[in-house]
Amino acid sequence: MDHDTWLAQVIEAPIEPEMPIIDPHHHLWDYPKSRYMVDDLLADTGSGHRIVQTVFVECLSQYRLDGPTEMRPVGETEFVRRITEPQIKKGRGATRVAAGIVGFADLTLGTVVRPVLEAHLDAGGGRFRGIRHAVSWVDSEQINNAHTHPPRSLLLDSRFREGFACLNKYDLSFDAWLYHPQIPELTDLARAFPDTRIILDHVGGVLGIGPFAGQREQIFAQWQKDMVQLAQCKNVTVKLGGLGMKLCGFDWHRQPKPPTSEDLAGAFGSYIKFCIDTFGVGRCMFESNFPVDKPSCAYAVLWNAFKRITSDLSIDERTALFHDNAARIYRLN
Repeated sequence: MDHDTWLAQVIEAPIEPEMPIIDPHHHLWDYPKSRYMVDDLLADTGSGHRIVQTVFVECLSQYRLDGPTEMRPVGETEFVRRITEPQIKKGRGATRVAAGIVGFADLTLGTVVRPVLEAHLDAGGGRFRGIRHAVSWVDSEQINNAHTHPPRSLLLDSRFREGFACLNKYDLSFDAWLYHPQIPELTDLARAFPDTRIILDHVGGVLGIGPFAGQREQIFAQWQKDMVQLAQCKNVTVKLGGLGMKLCGFDWHRQPKPPTSEDLAGAFGSYIKFCIDTFGVGRCMFESNFPVDKPSCAYAVLWNAFKRITSDLSIDERTALFHDNAARIYRLN
């Protein structure tokens, strides 16, 4: 059974379809064996929920093939701007795809990274909002480290921090993609740079495979302790999502049928509610992380799960979580 046929076994009508949503985390790519472009994203965002804007996040896509090595990631920003320009220019009611763009720049360049940041800003045409230098690293051959090939404890590295210090000058945010054992390192970084906006991706990358399999309760307890410390840093916001990634170990992709939104709400609810309670409604935002989470569930089902998890919150609180916080933090029109 192919994946689309598998997903089609569970189709749900959208809950509260008129609720405006900004999806602040998705990717676009066209690889030889994997494609997720604007038409694929729109097929997902058009599955019933009211997705008004999105934020593209870097994924090693369409780098420049020549020129200075440090400048090659600017090709990704050029690519995203080019392929989403027609959608951005559409009128009222259309989804503004990549209204914000988050790219990659090698922060280990130190202050030499400044021309790269300026090139991204120019290439983004007013839509470039921040940098993600993925640092996810774990000492296990069973788990892939980030596509940036980071060394251990990169967030603590002085050269990295020299580059990181440049972000605030350009009013750029930092998306942090790491694994849950690294959360204390992010806390140290956030304390050192209290004026730089930091967005923690995917509730902190909770691992559940390899050496972390079968330890969900113990890992959850330690994750809670580390997140409480991180929450004391007022410059940190958390993206609520990413739990459908295979590395989280829920193994939905191995089941005969995909999960319903009730299934997802039951599995993800404790993580998401803890983040909201700990960081506050004003410092959390829901994300799809598509297509990386797509092996586990359909887009419409995922957003239904998020709406179920927050059904006891007020309209203003839910508006913040689904729309307003992303608009404010990524400075979207």
